[in-house]
Amino acid sequence: MILRAKVQKKFESGFALDVETEFGPGFHVLFGASGSGKTTLLDCVAGLTKPDNGRIVLEERTLFDTLTNVDEPTYRRRVGYVLQGQALFPHLTVRDNICFGLGDKGDQDAIVEAITRSMEIEGLEDRRPAKLSAGQRQRVALARSLVANPHLLLMDEPLAALDANTKSTIIDVLLRWNEERQVPILYVTHDREEAYSLGERLIVMEEGKIIATGDPQQVLTSPARNSVAQLAGFENLLQCEIMSEDPDQGTMSCRVADTEVTVEAPLTRVVSQKVVLGIRAGDILVAAERPLEISARNILLGKIESIERRGVLVRLLVNVKGAMFETHVTPGAQIALRLRGGKNVWLVIKTYACHLLSA
Repeated sequence: MILRAKVQKKFESGFALDVETEFGPGFHVLFGASGSGKTTLLDCVAGLTKPDNGRIVLEERTLFDTLTNVDEPTYRRRVGYVLQGQALFPHLTVRDNICFGLGDKGDQDAIVEAITRSMEIEGLEDRRPAKLSAGQRQRVALARSLVANPHLLLMDEPLAALDANTKSTIIDVLLRWNEERQVPILYVTHDREEAYSLGERLIVMEEGKIIATGDPQQVLTSPARNSVAQLAGFENLLQCEIMSEDPDQGTMSCRVADTEVTVEAPLTRVVSQKVVLGIRAGDILVAAERPLEISARNILLGKIESIERRGVLVRLLVNVKGAMFETHVTPGAQIALRLRGGKNVWLVIKTYACHLLSA
């Protein structure tokens, strides 16, 4: 199955969706900040929102076309839609919730037995949603969508509220199901780990448009735009000027704007001396004393401006002669290094942890 979508939709709020792309069999992860248009695109494909202009074709079936006035109703599109909120019927059992997606198809007992086994929820058929865990409810919702053998599967942050083990189990189920069916799966998430583990193709959206697409590793590891870098977890975006290049070493020296701080980065062909370097907070090491005989080329002395505990990590903001760096350490490292506000520390950054972004 191949989905081809060209949709334009304007809202009174001023937001406008303008997307034209193609989705082949397999996972397509829609990634972007809240309000970027991911869910709106899914709703247009599902028939829940009517585009102002465009055409949506699934294989040879036209689902929507403004030129020929085609607008297939949602129930005839053969589209499965799984939401974060499972939308199960609370008064129905697991079996009846799943059968709701079947209509009058065939031997329902055999079909339900097969899908509950594949979803690893066999034995729960007579329970109602209130008696299930969050992960079990999400598997029932997924089973209800998959049992009708949709030609297209839409998933809007379906695993957001689940623990890591449950996520992993459901992702394995989805991957096995997709190997057998080979239909397009449009999967919305804010979770980078999900994007890496699921995405055969990553599509980054911003303000209703697609701004980047490709292999998740390629898009998120070396983002070309600042907005994508922030989504990819680059907490440090440094406006810099290229001061010198060393082709023999494969490096270039970049000075952080309005400071005398220089950072060595991999040599990259650029069209402007003004660049942005992206550095993940987790790629910056912290030392209480100046490290000696170390391979990293960027060793910077700074002062801790603020320190904040965030769950299982500690966030530090370090001032290096006017250049601010964010770095993350564990609570154990904070105690061992006696980190506190006002303390001088050394930041250690490998050259290849500095990623060149757009100017």
